[in-house]
Amino acid sequence: MADLSDLLISKVRVKMLTLFFEKPNEMFYVREITRLIKEEINAVRRELDRMLEAGLLKSEQRSNRLYYTLNQKYLFFQELQRIVIKTSGIGKKIRKLRRKLGNIDYVVFTGAFINQEKLDRDELDILIVGEVVLPEIEALIKAEEKDFGREINYAVLETEEFEFRKARRDPFIMEVMYGVRVMVIGDEIEFCHRELPTI
Repeated sequence: MADLSDLLISKVRVKMLTLFFEKPNEMFYVREITRLIKEEINAVRRELDRMLEAGLLKSEQRSNRLYYTLNQKYLFFQELQRIVIKTSGIGKKIRKLRRKLGNIDYVVFTGAFINQEKLDRDELDILIVGEVVLPEIEALIKAEEKDFGREINYAVLETEEFEFRKARRDPFIMEVMYGVRVMVIGDEIEFCHRELPTI
């Protein structure tokens, strides 16, 4: 299965990217990073220096500690974010368990989920399209909610219903289609292509 380590040589860097992008709005200090990713402090410091120099991270002094956070204006921020989301956490689990979860056409994470924003009641985190084994996806999402820190709003649509609603420009589907999103399973072009309704 494709993984971020296929593209990056340093396993420490992979772990650090995963940590930062899974908590994109949080700040970490060196010993905290070392503890969370279970790597040597010197290796962590080396990677922090490289990531700072590249502009991927920003640092800020608070009391007697130097904190690091993602620089969301970094040129390749969105590209890296998409890669990390697909190769870690629930994105990785869904891809790994795809056959067990049913015959899935699309899994889409919305911007709210990616950036860990608080949702209004009607907003969506994850859209799943296909013939889905509901108990399996429910169990997977319930387990993820503990790490995520809030309830995850998800919707499951059969392919026929999704295509029907897409063809009629249903506001619920249009919001996902035209909003910030990461396609975890499925083809972007097919997902957005609109079939004309048959008369």
